[in-house]
Amino acid sequence: MRTLTKAMRDSLTPVAAIEVLRKGNERFVNNLKSNRNLLQQVNETSDGQHPLAIILSCIDSRTSAELIFDQGLGDVFSCRVAGNVLNDDILGSMEFACKVAGAKAIVVLGHSRCGAIKGACDGVKLGNLTTLLQKIDAAIALETETFTDRDSNNPAFVERVAELNVLLVKRQVMERSPLLAQMVASSEIAIVGGMYDVESGAVDFYDSRMLMGAA
Repeated sequence: MRTLTKAMRDSLTPVAAIEVLRKGNERFVNNLKSNRNLLQQVNETSDGQHPLAIILSCIDSRTSAELIFDQGLGDVFSCRVAGNVLNDDILGSMEFACKVAGAKAIVVLGHSRCGAIKGACDGVKLGNLTTLLQKIDAAIALETETFTDRDSNNPAFVERVAELNVLLVKRQVMERSPLLAQMVASSEIAIVGGMYDVESGAVDFYDSRMLMGAA
């Protein structure tokens, strides 16, 4: 597998960039990892990088973006924080990745059986984790199908909150970054949410909820 060059990256549309990730995940699920010379990629990226996407995912040890999308050195920017929540530093990183470095897509990636989502559902309070988990409260409030057992003992409730959290973070990106919102509107980038299944290794992209311009 060749190292991603600027010309290769720039030739991709936002939708095509997401398709690269989709196909990479298919390889991962089928144990068909691309043949890469990582030391060669170290040399080839030493003077610069041209990632095709920035991926916001959880710190969960099972959700390494490079692995589950079968990407090599220099292929993707990766932001990781418990519960794949948004803060100003991550938002600034997304703006750098897309506006400055030329990435074509933003992926907000949640995952099943997320400990941060469970903690938020249980109202856990623990040091600085308290403030982080409170960022998920808005997603919990959006879950209106469940009237009882609204805690981590209800797996269906937890999974719905995890999905709503992904969709909420997508919306927050657009609301809090006029720069990225304009890039979406002009079809320079796309933003898509998805959910990683820790049992199967598969990523379910929310295609019907992809945001991009009409052109």
